[in-house]
Amino acid sequence: MTVARSVALFAIAAHLEIGGAWLGWQGIREHKGWIRIGSGVIALGLYAVVATFQSDDNFGRILATYGGIFVAGSIAWGMVAGGYRPDRYDVIRARVCLAGMAVIMYGPRRN
Repeated sequence: MTVARSVALFAIAAHLEIGGAWLGWQGIREHKGWIRIGSGVIALGLYAVVATFQSDDNFGRILATYGGIFVAGSIAWGMVAGGYRPDRYDVIRARVCLAGMAVIMYGPRRN
């Protein structure tokens, strides 16, 4: 699997998980209804499916890598959907998470 395909799968997974959680938040916390809650549940389920398309067989590695993407993606989602404005430390922290993710998933390893 190419790195580009792997990164694309992580981006799709992030969109589904963060979007699903956001829909649940909207439905419950902002009283926007059961359709949003149900859509969120479906999106979260699809996230789990997309994660299985990664070529690495180690679930822990995939989930740890996704964690870094989730951090940065959540900040980006908050900016777009919620008007959140990260400070410079949020940006630094997100970059550190993405760097850690890259080392975990794409760094050299012994076989």
